[in-house]
Amino acid sequence: MTEQFTVWHHDQIGSTNDEARRLATEGAPHGTVVHADEQTAGRGRLAHTWFSPPGNLYLSVLLRTGQPAARTAELSFLTALAVADTVEALMPRQTRAMLKWPNDVLVNGAKIAGILVEQADQATIVGIGVNVLQAPSNAAYKTTTIVANGGIASVDGARDIVLDRLGHHLAVWRADGFASVRNQWLERSYPVGAAIRANAGGQPITGHFAGLDLDGALLLDTPQGRQRIVAGDVTPAGE
Repeated sequence: MTEQFTVWHHDQIGSTNDEARRLATEGAPHGTVVHADEQTAGRGRLAHTWFSPPGNLYLSVLLRTGQPAARTAELSFLTALAVADTVEALMPRQTRAMLKWPNDVLVNGAKIAGILVEQADQATIVGIGVNVLQAPSNAAYKTTTIVANGGIASVDGARDIVLDRLGHHLAVWRADGFASVRNQWLERSYPVGAAIRANAGGQPITGHFAGLDLDGALLLDTPQGRQRIVAGDVTPAGE
């Protein structure tokens, strides 16, 4: 199946995810995309505000996959692959994008993109933000941009690459299931055995990265045994 995307562009909007959710309730089809030059109420995971000035990429994709809601989390991982592909396509050849569980994209240890996946009735809304020209200076973590890493990109060009790569990874997911996506994601993440700290439910847990479970949950080897974490954030143990 070839993915077809229809882009609705806005100069300014509150939140592309909110607009995509509204369109979903009105019956908008699979592949509807909301793209904005600027968001006035952009948000990330865990109700965090998403820095959204002009010059970066903000879009949300409405997906109707026909899959059970339990598989929604898998879309976060394949979207991360699409965004990582895009970042690497826009930067010098030797630059690599790394993926951090559950859905951050990093370059040289700094966050360059984020993903927010939400359910809207029978549809899934996948929000994507990529720092092309600007990054927040007051974030609690390191941030960076495409341009700061020697990349050359227009926002519309970045959008077109993201949608092309998202279509590719959706096709792989449909054909082969999550296993292939999971393996590709692991190739871009921490090496198995790396010391990391997970913040799950406000409780920090330090251990060694043991990969992903079959459904995308984080596996962490700790002195108390292997822990399975379904929601939270991770950082290298030394940070």
